[in-house]
Amino acid sequence: MELKFLIPIAIVVVVLILMNKPTKYSKVTIGDVEIKTEIADTPLKQMKGLMFRKHLPENEGMLFVFGGEDYRGIWMMNTSIPLDIIWINGNMEIVHIEKNVQPCGIFCPVYQPDKKAKYVLEVNAGFVEKNDIDVDHFVEIHPKELNTQI
Repeated sequence: MELKFLIPIAIVVVVLILMNKPTKYSKVTIGDVEIKTEIADTPLKQMKGLMFRKHLPENEGMLFVFGGEDYRGIWMMNTSIPLDIIWINGNMEIVHIEKNVQPCGIFCPVYQPDKKAKYVLEVNAGFVEKNDIDVDHFVEIHPKELNTQI
């Protein structure tokens, strides 16, 4: 077999191996509200996000964990669920919220805060309003080790 065929096959195998890593979960607390979150802490998991999901249970979401603070843009490509998106800085303070972001196919807007964030939390649309969550509220992530490991 020629080398030009082996490279794409190797890439597919590596991607499949990376995709089969066990899913990690955490609990996020904002005020009195607890959210079970799936952790997106690798570029592949972050790229996939909540794509192609048809349902997100109440008080569940996805927590994107990045290596440091930056202006983190999020888009809804191939996402089927309307979401509230919450940006959180390294001090565990909410710095930006986008409410009721609608599903999108391929050509999607990018939502980006004007402040740097280390984490992005995606939950069902309406969650922020229902639970009176606002910018400047503080967030707690369990296990706490997550804050220092990544």
